Amino acid sequence: MSNLQTIELKAFVPAKDFELSKRFYRDLGFTLASDAGGTAYFHHETVSFLLQNFYVMDFAENLMLHLLVEDVDAWKAKVDESGIAARYGVAVSEVRLQPWHMRDFTLVDPSGVLWRIARNVE
Repeated sequence: MSNLQTIELKAFVPAKDFELSKRFYRDLGFTLASDAGGTAYFHHETVSFLLQNFYVMDFAENLMLHLLVEDVDAWKAKVDESGIAARYGVAVSEVRLQPWHMRDFTLVDPSGVLWRIARNVE
């Protein structure tokens, strides 16, 4: 029997302005671990993604990423206190209870990628 153990799954996130997007994600609290060949590896604790110096509007504006967190209110407060929305001209929603049993808020990055930052509700 073969070993089908998985290690990790990462999304490639497009960047319209690669340098601006790198600053945005650092300001959001992600760590830039490597940056070479038009791809920047970001992580925060156990989650990660690859930011790519590549942009197609239809792809970027239809990409949605879901970040599951323990405390959605703390994340929302962090985003609000950071001033990211005003500094980068991006949209941030209020925290809402969703019919799929999560409380979440949305954040749109500078390239139009939609993030849902959420917590499970029992």
